[in-house]
Amino acid sequence: MSVLNIIRAKLDDMTDADRQIGQFIVDNPERMLSLSSAELAAATGRSQSSVVKFSQKMGYGGYQQLKLAVTKANAQGWQVPAGMIHGTIDVGDSYMTILHKLAASKIASMQQTLQVNSEETIGRAVQALTSARRIHLAGVGASSLVARDFSYKLQKLARMVLLDSDTHVQLANAATLTPDDVLVALSYSGASLETLRVAELARERGATIIAMTGLQSNRLAELADIQLYTIADEERVRSSAITSRDAQLALTDLLFILVVRNQADAHDYIHNSEAAVAVLKS
Repeated sequence: MSVLNIIRAKLDDMTDADRQIGQFIVDNPERMLSLSSAELAAATGRSQSSVVKFSQKMGYGGYQQLKLAVTKANAQGWQVPAGMIHGTIDVGDSYMTILHKLAASKIASMQQTLQVNSEETIGRAVQALTSARRIHLAGVGASSLVARDFSYKLQKLARMVLLDSDTHVQLANAATLTPDDVLVALSYSGASLETLRVAELARERGATIIAMTGLQSNRLAELADIQLYTIADEERVRSSAITSRDAQLALTDLLFILVVRNQADAHDYIHNSEAAVAVLKS
């Protein structure tokens, strides 16, 4: 995962000292790379020991290791194409400005989401889906729309998928899960009560839980065996779930493609599905 994305997601949970250091690094990654720990301390109004402790809290042995991680994250960071604008859409923006901002935020969200999840973790999720007896999908609101899209794709591969828009039915289905089954629980906040209850039931039943949440600390990720993360720009004011939905779709599409690659007869099932529908289009 990108250390810059991790710091950004954890800012609200940090102490004042850590938040000030973290915010400076997120806002000025290139400048941070040119500073010593003492210079960063001076720039943020904190002590040198606070900078070192911050580095350790982020999982690194010291400040130099944190700088190496920021260097890597900065090098891998997606650059906005010329003519596209990052930022929050404002009521006074022109049509073209809104168009550019919306397109840029969507593309950036999907790109960063695919970058933040390691190949090893994605591989574990794909293996769990491939070997599952049944796959239960859970989500509410915009996440339920992504779950339904994912269910349609998996059903094309003859996978046994459980999904229902009614929360009571979701809970009833979760109560039938076994250790051979997998729950994919989608919630950007990781705090949706309905989805949490489904995950808690799945945990009680011994099913493997794949959580798809934002990077912030949350209960759903804690319940999961496999944590997948999405990046979105909706921590600020939002009118609807837009980039979080796009990020979830990008991640579920990646999982689907990898399951297709791993399933020997996948293309036969997809061909049969397309042939069945083709007669309705002729």
